[in-house]
Amino acid sequence: MGVEQELDGTTLRVYVALVNQDRAVGPRELTRIASLSSPSVAYRQLQKLEELGLVEKTEYGDYIVKGRQSVKGYFWVGGKLFPRMVFYAFFFVGILSIEAVIAAARVMVGEPLQYDFVLLIIVTATAMALFMLEGLLSGWKRSKKDV
Repeated sequence: MGVEQELDGTTLRVYVALVNQDRAVGPRELTRIASLSSPSVAYRQLQKLEELGLVEKTEYGDYIVKGRQSVKGYFWVGGKLFPRMVFYAFFFVGILSIEAVIAAARVMVGEPLQYDFVLLIIVTATAMALFMLEGLLSGWKRSKKDV
């Protein structure tokens, strides 16, 4: 099983918390940061991440991230993970904005909006809404899986 398949649920939450800290963290501190139930859960997750080669143990017993790992269906922006679907939704927001500007310009010069163009705007808005909904639901499912 690959690293991407192993990074989900609590393991993913612990990994993201470690990346966001950008310094060495011990199991007790990680318990607080990642809202885990106990230090033993944190320690087990740290061991799992160490086995995957994503973190290393320091001489003081703390753990530090070796590097950011890609996570299937998500992408990194700064220290945060975002569902890929949200990126696609913002792509369609851009297209929809351009279409709205064109429609407004046509109306301002007195040209009627053609049926095809109105249909294009409806399809673009629908695609944007579906991608946004799917992205938000996948982010919500990921956070619910963490609990």
